[in-house]
Amino acid sequence: MSERSSKGGRGERGNDAAPPRASRAERGGGEASRFVYGVNPVLEALRARPDEVERLFLVEGQLGARAAGELLSRARESGIRVEKVTRERLASLADGGVHQGVVVELRGFTYSEVEDILEAAKARGEPPLVVVLDGIQDPHNLGAIIRSADALGAHGVVIAKDRAVQVTGTVAKASAGAVEHSRIARVVNVSRALEELKEAGLWVAAADVGAKEPMWSARLDGPLALVVGAEGAGVREGVLKHCDFRLRIPMTGQVGSLNASVSAGILLYEVARQRGTAPSRR
Repeated sequence: MSERSSKGGRGERGNDAAPPRASRAERGGGEASRFVYGVNPVLEALRARPDEVERLFLVEGQLGARAAGELLSRARESGIRVEKVTRERLASLADGGVHQGVVVELRGFTYSEVEDILEAAKARGEPPLVVVLDGIQDPHNLGAIIRSADALGAHGVVIAKDRAVQVTGTVAKASAGAVEHSRIARVVNVSRALEELKEAGLWVAAADVGAKEPMWSARLDGPLALVVGAEGAGVREGVLKHCDFRLRIPMTGQVGSLNASVSAGILLYEVARQRGTAPSRR
């Protein structure tokens, strides 16, 4: 990987309580709602996006006193309607997921733009770190990647609009609520998005089991887009052509590849280590 410019880019490429609100359906809104379930994801939604919460659904007696107290307090403060329902109704709203006795209905997820992610890095005075996902279809993998990205300093995640999982309640649960704090951009063409990131001064590195260069041999401390591919298939060849270099995670076991979310987590930790932002023992 060649030297960055002094500006940190790619060199020449760089450049008292309110009344309950009516639900969205009652207001005649057309945007599809989404349901987030589980204590931690619901609390994060209430903390981060109270204006987007339509209703809070609870099963009476199933929640601990502390969690129930915060949930109801935040709902009152934001004028959110609270409905006590049966376990069966809650299971239906959570589409069979582990709801822990609570579900919230939110407006459809508001995606960011790629430019928003870059602006966030600039506002923090940090070299951009963007996770770009090529065709991830498992909601649990997407949620886990978003969780790792949030924990390890990425400024945002880019996903494909088609042939890939979108942000759903299952994704929110798997992310432990990190989706409510993350910038997630949705693009029509992943390859085109990578070229736009290059124009903005980022280097593009792809996770690739066939790569010769181990991850710790590459410089990952500058402006970086980290590309992770779909489960099993990896990053598509057409997308790999738009990457500056490829990274291999060295392994000594008998299994030749890793789950997409595990790969993303390992690579993000290596980036954090090189940037000096990885957590240390205290």
